[in-house]
Amino acid sequence: MKNNQIAFITGASRGIGFAIAKAFVLNGTNVVCASRNSKDLEKAVDKLKSLGGNAIGIPLDVSSLSNFKSAVDYTIEKFEKIDFLINNAGIVKDNLILRMKEEDWDSVINVNLKGTFNGIKCVTPYMMKKKFGRIINISSVSGLMGNYGQINYAAAKSGIIGLTKTSARELASRNITVNAVAPGYIKTDMVSNLNDKYKDELLKMIPLGRIGNADEIASTVLFLSSKNAGYITGETISVNGGLYI
Repeated sequence: MKNNQIAFITGASRGIGFAIAKAFVLNGTNVVCASRNSKDLEKAVDKLKSLGGNAIGIPLDVSSLSNFKSAVDYTIEKFEKIDFLINNAGIVKDNLILRMKEEDWDSVINVNLKGTFNGIKCVTPYMMKKKFGRIINISSVSGLMGNYGQINYAAAKSGIIGLTKTSARELASRNITVNAVAPGYIKTDMVSNLNDKYKDELLKMIPLGRIGNADEIASTVLFLSSKNAGYITGETISVNGGLYI
């Protein structure tokens, strides 16, 4: 049975974002999928509808505050509220700091970190009015421990944790919780492109001895959106197979 709750998910056209959208749909939640890739977005929405879900797609560049505001305003016009915001959109442009181009630093910070800020800033006026909201930001194990060749990505994902803690403090009085999920290595296109030698070395560092599944991240997000997590805010939950213990 469908509920009347609305989840707004960025980077929802594939990978972890799509898995999160699917988890919400299977839970009966109405889903707004946002992504820069219109073709992938259309395919994702069609898949969600084939599961019996109520889903729509909105093209969105999360690094643009005005673009994000327009997407949120459209969602409010259509559904009258947003219950859950999942800031998942992210990109990688890896390199050593000595070789990293300024534009690669800027673009990763703008999408991963500023994009999360934009999302929180745009939805909170509506959540505050309703006196309810659940915001889940997707960080990374790289933001907790750093990662060779990912200074821009690690800085952005670490920044998301600070953003999560501060916004959790600011919004708690309005019954809005803000938490982060920090995935480890998950079966996505990014990890699939790693060479076999690196994958073998990686598995040796993970106590559980395997790469995670996107559905395992999605189930954590779904929990943080539930009534059972109503007393959790400002936290970062690691889902990494023990990589960062």
